[in-house]
Amino acid sequence: MRLPLIIALFWIGSTLGASAQADQYDFVVALDGSGDYTTVQAALDAVPDIRKAETRILIKKGVYKEKLVLAGSKTNVTLIGESVKETVLTYDDFADKLNRFGERIGTSGSSSFYVYGDGFRAENLTFENSSGPVGQAVAVRVDGDRVAFVGCRFLGYQDTLYPHGKNSRQYYKNCYIEGTTDYIFGWSTAVFEQCEIYSKTGGRYITAASTVESSAYGFVFLNCRLSGDAPKGSVYLGRPWRDYAQTVYIGCTMDEHIVPEGWHNWDKPNAESTAYYAEYESRGSGAAPDERVAWSHQLSPSEVQKYDVVTVLGGWNPNEQTTVEP
Repeated sequence: MRLPLIIALFWIGSTLGASAQADQYDFVVALDGSGDYTTVQAALDAVPDIRKAETRILIKKGVYKEKLVLAGSKTNVTLIGESVKETVLTYDDFADKLNRFGERIGTSGSSSFYVYGDGFRAENLTFENSSGPVGQAVAVRVDGDRVAFVGCRFLGYQDTLYPHGKNSRQYYKNCYIEGTTDYIFGWSTAVFEQCEIYSKTGGRYITAASTVESSAYGFVFLNCRLSGDAPKGSVYLGRPWRDYAQTVYIGCTMDEHIVPEGWHNWDKPNAESTAYYAEYESRGSGAAPDERVAWSHQLSPSEVQKYDVVTVLGGWNPNEQTTVEP
C-alpha cells in the first residue's frame, strides 16, 4: 500500500510545484504545448498595450527560431529563460539578404530581436543571430529606454549587439557577448557590468560607438573580462563609427588579443579630437597603458567617480526593479 501513497504524494507535489511556478508568471512559453503559448512572439503580442505593471513571461527550454519584435506599446515586459544555455531565441537574417522586392535588408533589417518597448528586462536567455560569418548580422537591436539584460548571452559574428536608440539607456549585467567586428555598436548609453566580452577569430574591433554629440556617456564597461580566441595583438578596444564616439573601460581584465595601441581612428584623423576613449586600471596581458594611442585617456581616481552605474544611466538604477510610467 505504500507505493500508491508515494505516487499520490509525488503527483500532488508535482502539481503544486507546477501551479506555484505558473503563479510567478503571467504567461509561459513552451515548445511542447505545456504553456500558454508555443512561440515567444505570441506571448509578446498578448501583453496589454501601455501596461503600467510588469508582465512576466517564462520561456521554457528550447530553440525558438523566430524573428521577434517587442512593440513600443508593450511596456514593462520581463522575459525569463528556464536555462541560459538551453533557452535560445534565434534567427538567421543578415544585411546582404534580399527581401521579396530584391532589396538588401541592411544591418537594421537583419536583427533577430527588436526591442522597442520601455522598461524591458531579460534574464537567463540566449539571443543569437545564427547566419554565421556573412557580414553584418544583428542578434538584438534595442531602442527602448531603461532596458536591462541580466545573465544573458549574445551570440553572433559582425554587429552582434546594437544598442540603437539615441535616447535609450541600457544595462547589461553578468552577460556573455561574442563577435568578430564591431560587435557592440550604436548610439545608446549602455553600461556593461561584470560581463565577458569574447572576440572570435576573424575580427579586429570590439566596439563601434556612434554616440550623439550631446550625450554625456556612450558605452561604459565596468569590471568586465575581455577574452577570446582571436590571435595575440589583433583586436582593438574600439573605433569611432561616428565622430563623437565614447567608450570607457574601468577595472577590466584584458587578454593578449588586445592590440597594445588599444584604439583605432577608423582612418578618420579628425575623430581623434572628437571621440572620447578612456581606461582606468586595466589589467591582464592586454593592458598596456603606456602603449595606448596618444589621443586616448587614462582616467584619474577623481575622474572615474562619475562612472558609477546610476550616474551614467541618468539617475536610473537598474538594480531596483521599478516599472516605467507609460
